Amino acid sequence: MVLILIGVLHRQLGGLMADPRLQTWLTVFVSVMVQAVPFLVFGVVLSAVIAVFVPRSIWARALPRHPALAVPVAGVAGVVLPGCECGSVPIAGSLIRRGVTPAAALAFLLAAPAINPIVLTATAVAFPKNPEMVAARAGASLVVAMLMGWLWLRLGRAEWIRLPSRAHLDGLPRMAAFWAACRHDIVHAGGFLVLGAMAAATINVAVPQTFLHELAKHPVLSVLALAVLAVLLSICSEADAFVAASLSQFSLTARLAFLVVGPMVDLKLISMQTGIFGRRFAARFAPATFGLAVLVAAGLGTVIW
Repeated sequence: MVLILIGVLHRQLGGLMADPRLQTWLTVFVSVMVQAVPFLVFGVVLSAVIAVFVPRSIWARALPRHPALAVPVAGVAGVVLPGCECGSVPIAGSLIRRGVTPAAALAFLLAAPAINPIVLTATAVAFPKNPEMVAARAGASLVVAMLMGWLWLRLGRAEWIRLPSRAHLDGLPRMAAFWAACRHDIVHAGGFLVLGAMAAATINVAVPQTFLHELAKHPVLSVLALAVLAVLLSICSEADAFVAASLSQFSLTARLAFLVVGPMVDLKLISMQTGIFGRRFAARFAPATFGLAVLVAAGLGTVIW
């Protein structure tokens, strides 16, 4: 609605729109939304299919009964979903509703955006002179996803997850319930996606490029800087490899941290996780995932390079 209003009133707003910082803000905001919305819709539709049409018994047969074994199986299953992190959040929520242990659903949530074929192919194209980056990204991401799943089994509590109520679907015919679930999740998750995109655009304008150049000179700080940058920029996992490749002043280890952290923890993801799972969950899950992703990426990068 804001963009339509700007288009209609572009003459009256001409002076304001000429500001380069505002133009940059709008460009980043629109690019994040354009990248994310198709995969959010894909995830919401698949989530509604799981919620309405897939029997609970399917998941009992598809995953090992022991939760500790279900975690790696669910993580590896992420390779079959050609989507980004925006779609994996509602899917993980739907899996938990259908009886999948939260640890396995969360392992899927973290692994799917980073190890699917589209993302790995994009990484290979972005780093033609460093083919090991593909294996490093896939391996580090899968390790983080499994460790976070097992960590949830050990320390997680059921009351930390508060999924939005779907009582409005009870008693509806299947197709009516399917469309009602789609509408509900699009509005619910989409609103948080907009907030995350606005925050990412603001950070893009506010952080000076010279600051990044100074950080690149320090090995440890450069890893932390790109990890934090991945959180702030909120780039979809299908496109982040090309951004990482352009940051040539940073080491390959630092860029690996950027690629591992980005699909797992960023502003739009934190916003969406808050909307789907609740504030108590996001306040614990996002910092833990960030810390573990940085440690695994830094450790693996040090070994390889």
